[in-house]
Amino acid sequence: MLSFTPSKKIENELKMLQELLVETYRNLEDLSTGEAKFLNRFALISNIGASTRIENAVLTDQEIEWVDTVLNENGKTTAFDEKRTFILDKLSKDRERSIEEVVGCRQVLITIYLQADELFPLTEAVMRGLHHDLLRYYPEASSHAGGYKTASNQVVFINHETGKHRVVLDPAPPGIITSMAMAELVKWYNDTIRKHPWPLLVATEFVFRFLSIHPFQDGNGRLGRALFILALSQSKDKYLTDISSFIAVDRHIEQNRFLYYTILHQCSAGKFQADPTHYNLEPLAWFFIKIIKSSLADVDIYRQKYTSLQKLSESSLAVLSCFKTGPEKRLKVSDIVTETGLPRRTVQYALNTLTKQDFLQLLGRGAASRYQLLF
Repeated sequence: MLSFTPSKKIENELKMLQELLVETYRNLEDLSTGEAKFLNRFALISNIGASTRIENAVLTDQEIEWVDTVLNENGKTTAFDEKRTFILDKLSKDRERSIEEVVGCRQVLITIYLQADELFPLTEAVMRGLHHDLLRYYPEASSHAGGYKTASNQVVFINHETGKHRVVLDPAPPGIITSMAMAELVKWYNDTIRKHPWPLLVATEFVFRFLSIHPFQDGNGRLGRALFILALSQSKDKYLTDISSFIAVDRHIEQNRFLYYTILHQCSAGKFQADPTHYNLEPLAWFFIKIIKSSLADVDIYRQKYTSLQKLSESSLAVLSCFKTGPEKRLKVSDIVTETGLPRRTVQYALNTLTKQDFLQLLGRGAASRYQLLF
C-alpha cells in the first residue's frame, strides 16, 4: 500500500484525469503504424532532451532528433561507438559530455518503451543495468556505472541566472542504509504497482523514494525520471500503460523545473527518511497530475503535425529534407535553391508553408533572413 493516504480532493482529481486518459486512449485507437511511430518518437526525443537538460546538458531537441536519426541507420546497439567521431564533429567536441548523456538516456528510454512488461517484476539488478546503460558512453563514469554509491551525494538545484546553489535533498548515506532502502523499495514497488487503484500515486511515491535514497553516484535524476515512465508502463491500468509511450512527461517537468525541485524539497524537508510515512508526498502527486494533463494535451498537437506532414507537397518535402542532414543548419533561400534545384518561387512558397505549419522557423529579416528546423 501507499505510505500516505490521498485526500478526497486528490482522488476526485485522479478520477477526472482517468476520464481524460480514457478519452485520449479512444482517440488513439485508430492510429496507423506510421502515426504511432511518429508520436512515440516525439515522446522519446522530448523526454531525452528535457531530462538531460534538467541536469544541465545543452543539446536541443532538433540536435537530439538528428543524433537519433544517425543512430537508427543500422539499428545496432554499438551504433554510437561507430558514429561517435562523426557526431562529435557535427555537433562540436566541446559538448561531448552532453552528447554522451543524451545517448545513454536514449538507450535507457528505448529499453523501457520496448521491454517494460518483461522488466516486471522489477529487480535491483535491472535498475543497476539501466544505470549502467545510462552512463556507458561516459568513460569517466565507468568506475561507478551500475554500482551503488560509495561516497555521500546531494540533490542540488542550480539557479543559472543567479549562480546560487541550493541543497534540495540530503539523501541516504552510502553502504548498508542505501542497500537496505533499495531492497525495501523494490519489494514495495512490486507488491503495489499492479494492485493499487491509483498507479500514478504509486509511481509518484516510487520515484520520490528512489530520489531520496539517491543510490548511485551520478545519474539519479535522469534514471529516476525514466523509472517514473517505467512505472506508468508497468501498471495494470491499460489506458495509462498504452498512452505512456506517447507522452513527453519530462518536457513538462523541464518547463516547471524550479517548482519540481521546490516540491522535492517540500516532500522531505531536505532529509532522507528510512520510514517513508514521514514524507509529505501529496504535493508531488499534485505536481505529477498536472504534468500528465499537460503531456496529454501534446498528443493532439503532434497528431495534427503528423497529418500536415502527410499532406506536404513533393517540393515542400524536398525543402524540408535540406535541414535533416544537420540540426545546426540555418539556410538562406538561395542555399535551398542550390541544394534542391527547384525554382526560387517554388522554394519560397514551400518555405512559407513549412513555417506556417511549424516545421521551420524564420530567423531575421530581409537579406539576413535564415530558416531553421523546428522539432
